[in-house]
Amino acid sequence: MSSLRSFLRLFFVGGLISYRALFNWLRPSIYIPTMLGAPIFQILFFTYLGRFRDLESDSWFVVGNAVQSCSMAAVYAGTMTIANERWMGTLSPLLASPANRAALFLGRSVPLIANGLFVSAVGLGVSSLLLDFHPAASSLPALGLVVAVSAGSCTGFGLLLGSIGLRARDVLFGANLAYFLMLLFCGVNVPLDALPAWMEAIGRALPLTHGIEAAREVAAGAALGEVAGLVWTEVGIAVAYGASAYFLFSYFERESRRRASLETM
Repeated sequence: MSSLRSFLRLFFVGGLISYRALFNWLRPSIYIPTMLGAPIFQILFFTYLGRFRDLESDSWFVVGNAVQSCSMAAVYAGTMTIANERWMGTLSPLLASPANRAALFLGRSVPLIANGLFVSAVGLGVSSLLLDFHPAASSLPALGLVVAVSAGSCTGFGLLLGSIGLRARDVLFGANLAYFLMLLFCGVNVPLDALPAWMEAIGRALPLTHGIEAAREVAAGAALGEVAGLVWTEVGIAVAYGASAYFLFSYFERESRRRASLETM
């Protein structure tokens, strides 16, 4: 029982303290234009572009870009959560502690998922005011669940990039590249069946793709059970990326101890 309490305390309290420590620069004057303003203008831009070209419905673009906006919080923050520990010199004391590695690793993901869910919710809320986006009230819980799962898969992807940052010099470049490639490959503004086959295949293996598809169907009135396959696929992708990130993190930790390369930049 005491070990369980220790695990949960490290999971929740440690994750929260880590988030506050690594992202203490996120004052409202920075957070609002960066984490909220940019996604809102992205939603407006692509929705009006699609309306002008008469490509898809407003709802199609609103949902795709609102769900994709959770990746800004999840991918960048997931990458920085691990990589910044190394850059700020706090990784060595952290790894020298006997703390449970799974609790340390997973606890850092909870605030990121919550942040991603909040960013997407703000985007959907603003869209209801400016773009006449009004899904049925009964669909909102299912839509929230789909967005949370999508944020989780993006967080796992970000943690994987952050784990690579234990060895790579400039992992934030990779995070930037991955974020914008996801905008293209995941069917956010271009239907997957309109992409070349190889791009569609890559998109099916990335976070967001199945979550966006499920969210669009839910917003159109589908029940959660009707999109269960898409949601479980997104969950599987989240677990796959999260597990890969954890094992890669563990491998680089062992290699860094063996080669004394933890602080090598």
